[in-house]
Amino acid sequence: MRRICLTLPTNRSCPETIEAIGQEAAYATAHFDVEAHLLILDSSDAATFAEHTRAVAALPDVPRVVVHHLDESAQRDFLRRVIARSEVAKPELMLDLMLPDRLSYGACTNRAFLIAGALGCESVHRRDSDSRYQSADGEPVFPVHHELMSLGRTAREAAHGVTESALDPRHDDKRVAMVGSSFVGELSVDIGEIQRMDPDVYYDVVSLWAPDHWSDAEKRALVDDSFRGAGSDTFERDHALLALVDPMRVDMCNISFHDVHERVPLPPATDTIGSDYFLIHLVHDAALPGVLHNRNIVNFYTGERRTDAGFLAYQTRFAKFFLSMLYFNHIYDRMAEAGDALLDEQGHVRASVIAGFARQSTGLDQAENVRRLDRLDAAYRKLGGRYADCADHLATHRDRLLDEARSDIEEFALLTEAWQPLMRAGKDIGPHLATGTPA
Repeated sequence: MRRICLTLPTNRSCPETIEAIGQEAAYATAHFDVEAHLLILDSSDAATFAEHTRAVAALPDVPRVVVHHLDESAQRDFLRRVIARSEVAKPELMLDLMLPDRLSYGACTNRAFLIAGALGCESVHRRDSDSRYQSADGEPVFPVHHELMSLGRTAREAAHGVTESALDPRHDDKRVAMVGSSFVGELSVDIGEIQRMDPDVYYDVVSLWAPDHWSDAEKRALVDDSFRGAGSDTFERDHALLALVDPMRVDMCNISFHDVHERVPLPPATDTIGSDYFLIHLVHDAALPGVLHNRNIVNFYTGERRTDAGFLAYQTRFAKFFLSMLYFNHIYDRMAEAGDALLDEQGHVRASVIAGFARQSTGLDQAENVRRLDRLDAAYRKLGGRYADCADHLATHRDRLLDEARSDIEEFALLTEAWQPLMRAGKDIGPHLATGTPA
């Protein structure tokens, strides 16, 4: 029987999501020969954590479903033990990269990867607190169904459980490294207001994540395809495609990984949206098989983003996303050129190659990022109101944002080099994780 980790990182109230993901874990054990570890990594305040504790306690007792609800103190204790056992350099920095005091989408998922390994789980299945499941005939349609049909199997085996295959037969003996889908509902990035206010400004802003040298036509195509997920299509019947999955077709609220997450972590950048999407690109560029299914999750926005403080914080993360793309576009280009050479003889990703590409990117001229900030400033001032206020904020912190974008990549390279020792150490102390006894 294989173990899987169904994980929910959260820093906001989401008792309904906890109930729903508990149902998904129960579905997994009822339909597949698995032991499902439901891992809730909770960075909420004390009152919200208590609310979540009650939601966890209300989950029905289901055979082969094991629930772990960890606050940041418990997560930090686990990380300290893992880092100490791993004997990696700069242990305090490693702790900061794994559990920073600022929001990090990559770091919270990295903690899930590390804890899943310690629990003996061979795959990680991630959901988000601001999403919910679609339904058909009154029943929720859980993505874990397609994930467990294919994940970790050879492509040749997985071909029997999908609707169609677009995979070259030369990949048949590789194992399916990723199964995912997307979302329906609101844009994955909270910029719908910009689109309604001024479509031209929307184009100017969204096109900032393209490389400078792209043509207008290439940028237009990217803008048209960005942040929309699966649009508004509702689920009708299952469809699953075995392929080298296009990174634009899947979302981190609806994703699962096998093996690749144990080889390379996600960038631990703070206050940066999109920092958790790296492995989706890596799976594609390394020519690892994946499955794209259509059990899309429903995306919605929480009220916090509508407050003035929430708006400013989110737009700052959005700006840092654009700045990060100077480096990630370079890394993605190098990965695409390397292709199968990213894998070793056993079909595992070579982490040292990825770390090398990341380090190489930090030597890039920042002029392109200066131009990005200039264009974003002009766009936001044209919109006026709170967008102009945001432009003032970004202008005040311009040098810091430029420096952080570069240092974020340097730290990603450092963490990538330490990832294998950390993974081994986590597995060493795994049997003691549930009880908290010393390793």
